[in-house]
Amino acid sequence: MSGERLVLWDIDGTLVRAGDIGAEVFDRAIELALGRPPASRIRMGGKTDPQIVREYLELMEVDGAEEHLPTVLRHLEEQLAEAAHIVKERGRALPGVGELLQRLAQEPRVIQSVLTGNIAPNAVVKLKAFGLDRWLDLEVGAYGSDQADRRALVPVALDRVRRLRGRALRPEAVWVVGDTERDLEGARASGARCLLVATGRTTLAQLSQLGADAVLADLSDTEAVATLLLA
Repeated sequence: MSGERLVLWDIDGTLVRAGDIGAEVFDRAIELALGRPPASRIRMGGKTDPQIVREYLELMEVDGAEEHLPTVLRHLEEQLAEAAHIVKERGRALPGVGELLQRLAQEPRVIQSVLTGNIAPNAVVKLKAFGLDRWLDLEVGAYGSDQADRRALVPVALDRVRRLRGRALRPEAVWVVGDTERDLEGARASGARCLLVATGRTTLAQLSQLGADAVLADLSDTEAVATLLLA
């Protein structure tokens, strides 16, 4: 199909804001695994869940940190599942997101999924809280549970699109949409294009200095964003 596109959405800060519950479930998961919570919190923006856990374990000077990683991630999944109602109560979909996902879902040449640092089950919880999962092909997405290094995730999604949907796309057909420098790094590592939006913790001015293919304040202008991603 001519002009095919794979649009890979970051979740936190790009599609949704989940409030403080994201940091809280890390605290709980670590305490359940180690018997003590972290004394302070690290910056999580753009990082994968395994990367965040490793940084916490290093901060806490835990011996045999890698042995604890699967246990912490399991507790992370369980704790967010239990807190799904809190995500819905405290969080929100960001401006224009629902309308834009619905608009692109009407395009036969577009596959929409996610490229996120979240482990897969937690990505689903956050998307379902705001009804966004209906517009996304989550089976072909790329998650922190696939690779701890975000720069390796575009190839994961491309491989799944090829195997599961029978569509062999080149990296140039991919748009990564995110809100941090790490989203851009992940796109550039595989030759994908990148749209950055200033709906996370990084300002529009800061994002504009990074050299992404496009930078926007938010995703509220549905037709303008759709035109950009389809071009």
